[in-house]
Amino acid sequence: MDTEKKVQEILTHWEEQRENLISILQEVQAECYHLPQSALRQIASRLAIPLKDVFHVATFYNCFTLEPRGKHLIQVCLGTACHVRGGERMLEKICHELQLGSPGTSNDYEFTVRAVRCLGCCGLAPVMRVDHDTHAHLAQGKIRGILNRYRPAHKAA
Repeated sequence: MDTEKKVQEILTHWEEQRENLISILQEVQAECYHLPQSALRQIASRLAIPLKDVFHVATFYNCFTLEPRGKHLIQVCLGTACHVRGGERMLEKICHELQLGSPGTSNDYEFTVRAVRCLGCCGLAPVMRVDHDTHAHLAQGKIRGILNRYRPAHKAA
C-alpha cells in the first residue's frame, strides 16, 4: 500500500478535529517510519489546518522525523556516566555492525542509530535503547547479539 493510501486509511479512524493532530502524526509515523510531506498535506487538508501549523508540530517535537527512519530506533547514551564507561566505543561498534560510518539509517531501513545525551539510567551505564527496550551494562561483545534480536531473520526464526 502506498503512503497516500496508508495515510487516508489512518485518517478515516479520526474525527476531523485539530486536537487529534498529534495522535494522527504518531500513527502515520508508526506506519511510515517518518512523516512524508505528502502525509502532512493530507492531514492539513483533512483537519482544515494550515500546512505550516502541521509542519510546526511535526518539527517541534523530537519524537517526529521528516526523514525516513529505520524500523528500529537505536539510541546510544553519551551522557557523562555512559561516556566515562565507554558509550562512544559502543556507538562505534553499533555503527560498525550496521555498516554505518556514523549514526544514521541503515541502507535496508531496519535501523536508525542516534547518539543521545541521557536516557535517564546512569547507574546502568553504558546504555542503549532499541525502540522501548533498554540494554544496560553494554560491552562490545554483547552488541551483535542485541542487534540480532531485532533483525528480520531472527524474528522469523
